Parts: sequence; C-alpha cells; structure tokens
Amino acid sequence: QLQLRESGGGLVQTGESLRLSCAVSGRTVTILAMGWFRQAPGKEREFVAGISPRESTSYMDSVLDRFTILRDVSKNALYLRMNSLKPEDTAVYYCAASTIWTTVVLSATQYDYWGQGTQVTVSS
Repeated sequence: QLQLRESGGGLVQTGESLRLSCAVSGRTVTILAMGWFRQAPGKEREFVAGISPRESTSYMDSVLDRFTILRDVSKNALYLRMNSLKPEDTAVYYCAASTIWTTVVLSATQYDYWGQGTQVTVSS
C-alpha cells in the first residue's frame, strides 16, 4: 500500500523559505509521477509543481523561479523547496502520487494517492 506523509509546514514571514517533505512508503519514487498541490480557504486545489519518473518538472507560473521540486532516491522522499515566500502562498500543501502516468501530471484527478497535507502560513 502506497502511503504519503508530508511534513515541514509552518508559519514564516514574507521573503523567508521553507522546505516541505513527503515521505513515500510502499513504492519507490523513481517509478512514480509525483506532485505538490495547494488549497487555500475557499479556493480550489491547485497544481504547484510536478515531477515525472524521469525527473522532468513543471511549475505553476506564480512559483516559477521561487519553488523547486526534487526527490531523494536514497530517502525515498519528495521535497518542495520554497524561497521568497509571499502571503498568497498561504495554503495547505498536499503531496500526490500517480502509479499510472509516466509524464508530469498537472491534473489532480490523475493522481491516485494523496498525503494528509501540511499547513504553510506566510505573514506579511
């Protein structure tokens, strides 16, 4: 059974950095298409960043050049490094995995496993 567990969220000030972690168990990250999504209160869940099994990546426009998605095969984990955080980045961040797709997956409906989420709050 594939399981995902996020950690690393917290309260930071504008301009600061955070690194979110997603521990993966049950499958190796090298065969998964994985992604980070976020959901702010009253808003739809949105794609933030994704990585394919071959490490192709994709980002939403508003986080390009600030966020980096990467994985650590030795730890079987996925990370989201977030720099220059802004108040509009405040949301619950979710890690997701697809056991079917071999490309970067942008749509939430195409992921079949999700973590429980971790809160990121950026104060102004």
